[in-house]
Amino acid sequence: MTQVNALILTGFGLNCDYETAMVFELAGAVSHRVHINSLIDGKVDLGDYHILALGGGFSWGDDHGAGVIQALKYNNHLGDDIRTFISQGKLVIGICNGFQTLVNMGLLPGFDNDYQARSVSITYNDCGNFRDQWVHLAVNPNSPCVFTKGIDAVDFPVRHGEGKLVTTEETLGALQQNNQVVFSYADDNYHPANGAFPYNPNGSMADIAGICDETGRILGLMPHPEAYNHPANHPDWPRQKEILKRQGKGVDTSMTLGVTLFKNGVDYILSSF
Repeated sequence: MTQVNALILTGFGLNCDYETAMVFELAGAVSHRVHINSLIDGKVDLGDYHILALGGGFSWGDDHGAGVIQALKYNNHLGDDIRTFISQGKLVIGICNGFQTLVNMGLLPGFDNDYQARSVSITYNDCGNFRDQWVHLAVNPNSPCVFTKGIDAVDFPVRHGEGKLVTTEETLGALQQNNQVVFSYADDNYHPANGAFPYNPNGSMADIAGICDETGRILGLMPHPEAYNHPANHPDWPRQKEILKRQGKGVDTSMTLGVTLFKNGVDYILSSF
C-alpha cells in the first residue's frame, strides 16, 4: 500500500470539504472531493477508497433536523455500500453535521456490529443559540479509536446549533463501559466540564463531544479537527508566539494535533492494507 485514498463528500449545503481535503493531504493521503450524486449514480465507486469523511455544514439546510435528510439519502441509496465499506476494515469519520448524520443512520454507536439501529440523538444546544468557539477536549486513553492514538488532550473549535448528545441511561452506560466515548468537553485544566457552560457548549450528556463504534474505526465528533490545520489557527497562538519570542525560541510549526488525528487514520490504513 503506497497511496491512501480519502473520499470527502460534498453537496447540498455541506461545507468544510476543502479544509477536510487539505488536512488529509497534510496527513499523507490523496484527497478526493466527491458529490453524493456521483456515488448514487455509480460514476464513483466507494470501494476505490479507504477513508470516508462526512464533513461539517448544513446538509439540506437542516430543515428537518441536523443530518436527518442526509442520513435518509445515504441509507436509501448508499446504506449497503457504506456497511460493506465498514466490513472491509476501512475508516469513517463524521465531523459536526457528519456526526449528526452518522447517529441518524445508526452507524454510531454500532453496538455488536449493528450499523442500522439508532440509539443516540444530537439535538439543540441548551443555550438556545448557535455556538462558534474553541473548546478544550479530554481524550479517553482507553478508547479503541484509531484516530486518537497518542493524543491525550486537544483544543478544537465548535460551530453548531445542534450539538447536544442525548440517549438513554442504558446506552450511555454501554458507551462508557465500552470506552466508546472518545472526546469529552473539559475545563481549562482538561478536567471534566461537568456540564458547565461554556466549557460544555451544548449541554451534551456526560460532556460527550465524540464517540466511536466498538472497533474504533468509525469516529463521530462535534468539534472540527480539520480547522486546526496550522498552529496559527489556535486562538492562543499570538500569546504563545510572543512568549517563545521573549525566550529566544523559534515558533513550532510542526504538525498540529488536528492534522495528527487524520494522520493516525492514514497510518492505520497503511499498516492494515
